Amino acid sequence: MIKLRKVVIVSAMAMGMAGSPLATWAAEAGADEQQRKLEARVEELERQLRELTQKTSGAPATTATVDTPTVQAKPITPNAIAGTRFLYSGFVKLDALWSDYEDGEIADGSIGRDFYLPSTIPVGGLGEGVDFDSHIKQSRFIFGTDTDLAGGGLLSSRLEVDLYGSALGDERATNTYGVQVRHAYIQYGRWLVGQTWSNFMDATTLPETADFIGPTDGTVFVREPMVRYTLGNWSFSAENPETTITPFGGGTRIASDDNNIPDLTAAYTWKLGHGTLRAAALVRQLKYETTGVGAVNDSTQGAALSLAGKINFGKHDLRFAITGGDGLGRYVGVNFANDAVLTAAGELETISGWAAFAAWRQVWNDRLRSTLMLSASDYDNDARLTGGNANKSSWSWAFNTFYSPLAKLDLGVELRIAEREIESGASGSMRRLHAVARYSF
Repeated sequence: MIKLRKVVIVSAMAMGMAGSPLATWAAEAGADEQQRKLEARVEELERQLRELTQKTSGAPATTATVDTPTVQAKPITPNAIAGTRFLYSGFVKLDALWSDYEDGEIADGSIGRDFYLPSTIPVGGLGEGVDFDSHIKQSRFIFGTDTDLAGGGLLSSRLEVDLYGSALGDERATNTYGVQVRHAYIQYGRWLVGQTWSNFMDATTLPETADFIGPTDGTVFVREPMVRYTLGNWSFSAENPETTITPFGGGTRIASDDNNIPDLTAAYTWKLGHGTLRAAALVRQLKYETTGVGAVNDSTQGAALSLAGKINFGKHDLRFAITGGDGLGRYVGVNFANDAVLTAAGELETISGWAAFAAWRQVWNDRLRSTLMLSASDYDNDARLTGGNANKSSWSWAFNTFYSPLAKLDLGVELRIAEREIESGASGSMRRLHAVARYSF
């Protein structure tokens, strides 16, 4: 800009002095010199204009200069549709857990040592000392795209992973873990196709916790492939089916993939002045089929209802959910109870139950907040069919405090007391102190 101003000033002076005696003398005395200077200025201006045009259009420069940075001419993702925006976010998290089991010893490789899973609490045994575990498996990475379409619509995709995959190393040396898919879906208008939270679940009511889930006993927690349609406050879905079964007399869980009808859900959300309330319904087929000696071929139906909500009280909030029905097992508490049990005749009988939680979040100031949560579940097993080792009930309470010294940096500590009971009447309890450090980006 400075050089351009000088050229303009020189040109204006030359034009303004034209015709005067002084100009005539100057032209006669130094016409050649002035002409050379003016031509040099014009040439410099043309060069600057060429460089500016080349940088704007992305065309390669014809003359390299030391001060001109190299500009990438092609996009990083050349296959992307025009108008596509890219998203990358997530967090890195360190978990440290001190766990004390009073009625038995938890297996060294149990996932219950990474986060609270009520079904892994030992029962009916002798307690051991406090176990310490630490890991980074909850670290999460989210990739996404948003594309503006010519007709005015928006096409979105999301891929989210964490590190809860199988171990590739061990704690002796590398602590290496595989990537595990959490969400992978595309969304266009009212339609969603892919894997994400079940439409029977209200993820917005989950409280802030140090634990991976938090009120695990009393909450619906399922991610699975689906087709979902949303119309205003209504949402409907057809989701991937799976039936979990207790063998006759008890034993190792049977996971049956013999279903030929998807799980069907419907939900309605009320948007209140100070929060939300969401009711959801689930209808599903439970099926098990085998061949050969003692073949089993039977199916039945399961159904459940859930009511969840979040109510704001200024900066504070109350979150809650209650769920109940027949054959809801794998949808609640990470499959704490099974969907059905086999009878002696090889028929499926649904297992009924309920689960609930409530959590109060207190915001002390812009950097400090706490959450108190209570969670419980109870199932009506027929002990004559399931045996005495089937999970009957569980409950837990937890209190945490989070401090954010910097934006996106959270430091937290959580105390949890939990108990599990099986049909025989045996029970086990756990006490856990859980500390975390998490940086979101």
